[in-house]
This record gives sequence, C-alpha cells and structure tokens, in this order.
Amino acid sequence: MGGTLLKALKQKRMIVVLFLGFSSGLPIMLLYKCLKIWLRREGIDLSTIGYMSWVTLPYSLKFIWAALFDRFTPFAIGRRRSWLLITQLGLMLGLIALGLSNPTISLPLVVMAAMVVCFFSASQDIVVDAYRREILPDNELGIGAAIGVYGYRIAMLVASGFGLWLVDKNTLDLSFHEMFFLMAAIMGVGILTTLSCQEPQLHTPPPQNLKQAIIDPFLEFFKREGALIILLFILFFKIGDAMVGGMLSPFYVDVGFTNAQIATVTSGLGFFSTMAGLFVGGALLFRFGYNLPLFFFGILQAVSTFSFILLTQTGANLYALSAVVFFEDFSSGMGTAALVAFISTMTNKQFTATQYALFSSLASFGQTFFSGFSGRIITQIGYGNFFIFGAVIAIPGLLLLFKMWQIQKKAVASSQSG
Repeated sequence: MGGTLLKALKQKRMIVVLFLGFSSGLPIMLLYKCLKIWLRREGIDLSTIGYMSWVTLPYSLKFIWAALFDRFTPFAIGRRRSWLLITQLGLMLGLIALGLSNPTISLPLVVMAAMVVCFFSASQDIVVDAYRREILPDNELGIGAAIGVYGYRIAMLVASGFGLWLVDKNTLDLSFHEMFFLMAAIMGVGILTTLSCQEPQLHTPPPQNLKQAIIDPFLEFFKREGALIILLFILFFKIGDAMVGGMLSPFYVDVGFTNAQIATVTSGLGFFSTMAGLFVGGALLFRFGYNLPLFFFGILQAVSTFSFILLTQTGANLYALSAVVFFEDFSSGMGTAALVAFISTMTNKQFTATQYALFSSLASFGQTFFSGFSGRIITQIGYGNFFIFGAVIAIPGLLLLFKMWQIQKKAVASSQSG
C-alpha cells in the first residue's frame, strides 16, 4: 500500500489539484469566517449575522447553472481552463468590491459584494471539482480528494488565519478593507495555475446541446437504484458539523477570544490538525474504500461537534479551545476527504460538472440555508444546547449510510445472479 500511495502522490496532476484546491478555499473562508467576525466587531447583531449565511446560497444552488460549464467552451485554451480563468477573475473583482464596502454605512452593499464573491466562488468550485474528477483515475480519487482539501485548508489558513492576524490591533492593525484587497491579489495563485495546467483529455464528447447538458445528467442519475437515498445521505452527512461551524466565529468573539487568539488557534492549530485528519482519512480511503471510513468519520464528527459545549463552561481558556479545535478539525478533515471521494465516485464523467455540482450543493445546503436560522436558534436556546442539537442532527446521515449498504449488497447480488 505504502509504495502505491507514494507513487500516486508524486504525480504532477496532484500538484495542480493542490493549487486549485487553494484557489477554492480562499474565498469561502473570507465569507464564512472573516466577514462574520468583521460584522460582529462592527456591532451587527447575531440574528443579522446568522441571516448573512444566506449570501452563500450560491454554493447550494450552483447545480442550476453548472450545465453551462459542461456545454460551452469560451476560449481556445479548453473548456475547463476557460471557465476557471473567468471565475477566478470574477473573484478578484468581487473581493475588491467587498473591500470597498462598509457595514456601518450600508450593509446592503456588503451583502451585494459578498454575493458576487460567492457566485464566482461557487462557479469556480464547479469547474475545479469537474477538473479534479476528470484528471484523476478512479483509484486516485480518495487521495486526490485529500490533496485537494489540503490546498483548500492552506487557503483557509491564509484567509482566516493570516487575514485575521493582519487586522488584529496587536499585530499590523490593518483594516478589513485592506485585508480584502490583499486577498484579491492572492487569488493570482489560481490564475497562474490555470494558465500553466493542461486541459483534461476525455474519451466521451461533451454535451452537444442544452438537453444533453441539463436534462440527461439528472435522468442518468435518477435512474440509478437508491438515487434518493444517496442524495439524502449527502445532505445529512455533514449537516450538523456545517451548521455549528457556520456560527463558531461569533461564538469565539462572544466567549471573549481576541482576533489574534482566534487566528492562532482556530486557523493555525486547526490547519495542522485538519492536515493530519486529511492524511489519515485519505490513507484509510485508499486502503478500505469509502463505506467503513464514512461511518467511522461520521461518528467522530458528531462527537467533536458536541465537544464545543466545553467552551461554554471554561470561557476564554486557550487550552480548552486548542483541545476542542484540534479534535473537531481532525475529525472534520477525515469526514471531508471521505465525502469528497464518495461524491466523485457517484459522478458520470460525461456530465461531471453538472452531477458533481448537484451533489456538492446538497452537501453545503446545511451550511447555507439552515445556518441562516442558527443565530436566532442560539438566541432562543443558547450556545450549549445548539451544540447538542448539531451533534444529534448528524444521526440521520449515519442511518442513511446503512440503507445505502443494503442497496449496494442488493445490486451486487443481482449482478452475480444475472
């Protein structure tokens, strides 16, 4: 196993997957974390911050326009590379617009700029996911998913760790506006990767019309045995982890941690614990496939979500924060690698962008739509009960996994008897 795994990691395509993962991870943490901390520092109330989660709805609706990325090729550099370049340039402009806005003067303008960033970020994710699926052979999807998330988490460290460190009054004391301008410049990493990588070579032709691009991908999937169970599982597998994660930034502020402490522990230590989780998760996926790891990682995710209740008792204790963040990010890293690999195996390469966008949209739905109510839920039941709720809501995903196993066994038995 070790030699085969090392050989896969040495492939040049893994470097491209790493840097495209970085390009995907940078904007999402600016929206999920830095934006909410900025608003809280400016005195915006929790309910409004909770509703701000809805600016990230494009992550859950991207399957609506994903077919365009399968159907059309804007430039001669290739279908995937063309759309990567367009979305990355759009992201740079969106981040500049966010840096020019001010929540104390006009919150609607902040919302509009954030939605522009999210639209191009979600669109870039569609193409990055499709590119990774098409450039990697099936046996490398698990480790490739882990490598992609590695790049993703490095960008999260840059955005929410380094970014928050820059705006802390005890460090460089930059404004949030200046920080967003800097992040727009760092998006150049994605552009350089796009200009230097190769277009995937496919044996099947792309859709020739909008019917083939829009309707056929959904028909192909829903004809499969257990299609609805698969969709429900993708929706519920990380829903508790996602809902709680969406409100952790204001929680840290309310507990009493400083920007520098949040950056150091949640982004610094959290980065290394996630990297460890991704490595362990990717290795286990490479060895055992995704069934058993999904179940084990799902249990760990629920327990780690519950562990945040410790901070409601200890207050601004850095040791407690470090322990909880390490455990949560380690288990979340394994769960993310497993879910990304699972989604990849469910896609048909003829409709990669559309089907992957459908699956990943469902996976992010809990972090977008349902998280919009998180702030109001917290004001009603408190942070402690909210963390308990986040752990309990993970149970349906584990039960659906058992149902999928039954469907798989039935399909195998049917093929053998046939």
